[in-house]
Amino acid sequence: MRFLIVRTDVRAAADVDLTTAWADGGRLRDETVAPEPRRQVVHADDREAALLLARALAAVGAVRAGRQRVKVLPLDEPPSAWPSWPDDRGG
Repeated sequence: MRFLIVRTDVRAAADVDLTTAWADGGRLRDETVAPEPRRQVVHADDREAALLLARALAAVGAVRAGRQRVKVLPLDEPPSAWPSWPDDRGG
């Protein structure tokens, strides 16, 4: 499975937005609509490599200070936990 490792800026949230999100039971941020600005993007071919790269990016001063964050995102669908069944399984 392939992974995307992204270092992004953390957006500050206004108190009003935080209160509204808590009251409505919704989300404060929706990454699909408005993703955080990206600082660095790296690809990895397996989970172990992705986590190693994420640890390296987490050593950056801005990440350690809380102004940026590191995200590890899978690019491929994970394999199904259920076995595939033949079409003629019978009833």
